[in-house]
Amino acid sequence: MSDTPSNMLPLGTKAPFFKLPDTISDTLMDLNTLKGKRGTVIMFICNHCPFVIHINKEIVAIAKTYSKKGIGFVAISSNDTVKYPQDGPDKMKYHAKNENYPFPYLYDESQKIAKAYDAACTPDLYVFDADLKLTYRGQLDDSRPGNGLPITGNDLRNALDRLIENKENTNIQKPSIGCSIKWKK
Repeated sequence: MSDTPSNMLPLGTKAPFFKLPDTISDTLMDLNTLKGKRGTVIMFICNHCPFVIHINKEIVAIAKTYSKKGIGFVAISSNDTVKYPQDGPDKMKYHAKNENYPFPYLYDESQKIAKAYDAACTPDLYVFDADLKLTYRGQLDDSRPGNGLPITGNDLRNALDRLIENKENTNIQKPSIGCSIKWKK
């Protein structure tokens, strides 16, 4: 297990546009269609990463709660599936159904979208406002596999609450820590 931190894209950055295949519905989906009325969470995840497996239930719970409040959720996997076939689209579809993902799980085969977002690890989380400007990037919370801390989702929940309440997020934004994105050579 590697401990790769987020690159911490500058706040205020406009969300790069994407149009990618959704492995759940087998349709192409784009950012403009998926964005939420009040904001959008974009998560770079994958099937096999222990850091993502550790928080799967919490990201599902947060998505179910906050989607009712006008927040859109999108998960993207950008891993090299030649070297990591367990992260391929067919396995993504199975994984999404098994974990009850209430959000699309998109496949970034070219890895261009991960690069556009300066994503570095899984999970790498981004919160954009209604105008698709970045308001939060970083960790779900302080819990990691094996550190004994409870999974609360506090950092992401706080960022979403501040966004919905139209208040500035004054909390320190800590980088996410996870497995590195498996880049193609």
